[in-house]
Amino acid sequence: MVPLSWYISLSAILFIIGLCGALCRRNVLIVLMCLELMLSAVNINLVAFSYFLGNLGGQIFAIFVITITAAEVAVALAIVIALMRHKATLKIDELRIMKG
Repeated sequence: MVPLSWYISLSAILFIIGLCGALCRRNVLIVLMCLELMLSAVNINLVAFSYFLGNLGGQIFAIFVITITAAEVAVALAIVIALMRHKATLKIDELRIMKG
């Protein structure tokens, strides 16, 4: 059996990679992928703790997170497509259309 610390380490590494990518990259699609990587790291933590504590609450919550993430990706990709039609770029610095 794999110790819990390995899952926590994997989750922390994935979360840090996603955080660095979301903060450092300038492409909207790459930022969205990094956010998804961060959510996957959270799901790994939820499922690992749920398994090691013998409670199904974390696994059920992870399923809800995956469902909400799928809806979030659909909305985000629709916004990205609308931005691409309006402006011919995906660079975050050049997309100032959503400022009020």
